[in-house]
Amino acid sequence: MTEPIDSTIDPPSQPVDILILSNGPGEVATWVRPVVQALRQVWGGDRSILRLSVILSPCANASGREAAIVQSYPEVDRVQGATDFFPFLLWGKTAEGWDWRDRGVVVFLGGDQIFPVVIGRRLGYKTLIYGEWDTRWHGWIDRFAVMKAELCQRAPVRYRPKFTVVGDLMAEAGTVPTLEAVETEHIGLLPGSKPAKLAQGVPLCLAIAQQIHHQRPHARFVLPVAPTLDLETLAHFADPAQNAIASIFHFTGATLHPGDPPYLETQDGLQITLIRSFPAYETLAQCQLCLTTIGANTAELGALTIPMIVMLPTQQLDAMRAWDGIPGLLANLPGVGSLMAKLINGWFLRKPRLLAWPNIWAGKEIVPELVGNLEPQQVAKVALEYLNDPQQLTQMRQQLRAVRGQPGAAAAIAHLTLDLLHEPHLS
Repeated sequence: MTEPIDSTIDPPSQPVDILILSNGPGEVATWVRPVVQALRQVWGGDRSILRLSVILSPCANASGREAAIVQSYPEVDRVQGATDFFPFLLWGKTAEGWDWRDRGVVVFLGGDQIFPVVIGRRLGYKTLIYGEWDTRWHGWIDRFAVMKAELCQRAPVRYRPKFTVVGDLMAEAGTVPTLEAVETEHIGLLPGSKPAKLAQGVPLCLAIAQQIHHQRPHARFVLPVAPTLDLETLAHFADPAQNAIASIFHFTGATLHPGDPPYLETQDGLQITLIRSFPAYETLAQCQLCLTTIGANTAELGALTIPMIVMLPTQQLDAMRAWDGIPGLLANLPGVGSLMAKLINGWFLRKPRLLAWPNIWAGKEIVPELVGNLEPQQVAKVALEYLNDPQQLTQMRQQLRAVRGQPGAAAAIAHLTLDLLHEPHLS
């Protein structure tokens, strides 16, 4: 049982604050962005009535540039980074001494679900949690917007009226039309955004691209650059002199050409165009196939129904330290972090499991997952099998389209937020 969304409620005429709590780069890009856009669409552009604030909490996968990314969203009025989070949580003090209006809603879009409980009580605001896989603090939170109906059934019966199924926020990427018929064959390379993944992902992806290019010289390669990453840092991972892991994949290096557009050029002359626009959905939608690491990018590609090959190279287990929670903290401890990372990753890989989000959604493998001591020739062979058989790519697109959620979660969350403002004000 879920409460319906009342989309006929008028926006309030008195000034209100909407405080969004979030944390990591994936949440900032795929949750916060569509929600703040939807909130502005529901309320209009009058910032004297609606003020949007975003406060970030610490995240093991954060790059440190999340606050700058949120600041680039024109819908947001003010942003506070993760380094100043705990003084706000504990004492209610922001780094810039923000004021707060009498009425408002705290919207949780990433972090620990206890945070909106504490902050909502201090500010006297209503609270709304977006739940992807679990929900907590049912007696203390006012409303829950959840991805699937199963989350409603897991909650105690007396709290189920607080729940509304809104769908998957990741599916908002699916609102960008895919371009299935293009004159040039495009292949996307998504090596990751954090050093732990880039150290292996960049040389592996570029070496695979070289192998494919030898067989399909007409193919064009594009690499969307994460907004948390500058081009010089990316080029660092493509240089064997600065990235020792590159030699494991027999990759001889690539040079950065900061033109318009910028590109990386390998020693055999292959050019990989670097895409700086964010999110790069329009570029990705033109790709016949993408090579990607595990993570939120598999959800975005799935929502866009873009065929993909998902890779988890294990040559350097201690390099993969992008775990959440306690495992991530242990894997990054000074001195013993490398050993802990090897132990954690070795334990994780012993048990077969689905890693890519589309496969997790479907409960079966619909996009190939390659795990182990991956060699560029090995992955290129798999990619070429798909590229040489367009029917396989079409079938994968159809399966991705069948499992992806329908867009509309962000608009539903915006309407739930508005609905909360019309409920009795907390004393």
